[in-house]
Amino acid sequence: MSNDERDPERDARDGDQDRAVADDAAVTSDFGQRTAAVESLPLAERADAFSALHDELRTRLESGGSTGA
Repeated sequence: MSNDERDPERDARDGDQDRAVADDAAVTSDFGQRTAAVESLPLAERADAFSALHDELRTRLESGGSTGA
C-alpha cells in the first residue's frame, strides 16, 4: 500500500486500539502482581488489602475505565 492510499484516521484508530490493549495487559499484569503480594500478607492485613483492591476494581468498572484508578 502506498502512502497515498493510507487512511490516517484509520491508522489513528488502530493505534488507539493498540494502546488500549497494551493498557489492559498492563492492568492485568499489575492486578496479578498485586494479588500475589496481598496473598503473602498475614491474614488480618490480607483482608484489608483485598478489600482495598476490590474497592479500586469496582471504581474502575463503574467508571468504565481500566487504568488510572
